[in-house]
Amino acid sequence: MSSGGCSTCLEIIAAVLPPLGVFFRFGCCSSEFFISLLLTVLGYVPGIVYSVYVVLKTPPELPGIDGDRPYYILA
Repeated sequence: MSSGGCSTCLEIIAAVLPPLGVFFRFGCCSSEFFISLLLTVLGYVPGIVYSVYVVLKTPPELPGIDGDRPYYILA
C-alpha cells in the first residue's frame, strides 16, 4: 500500500477484524500479526486496541527501488 492517508484509513477500518489490519501492514509472518492474533483469541477488544495502535504508530514501509514492496511482504 502507499504511504498516503487513504491506505492508513483502510487499515484502521480493517482493524475491526484485528489480525486483518495488521496483516495488511506487516504480512502474515510478522511478530505483530501473531501478537494481534493471540490478543484477538484471548479477547476481541484487546485485539482491536493493539491492531489500531500498531497501524497508527508504525510508519508504512517505503517502497523498494523499483516501486514495489520488498519480496518478503505478502500484502
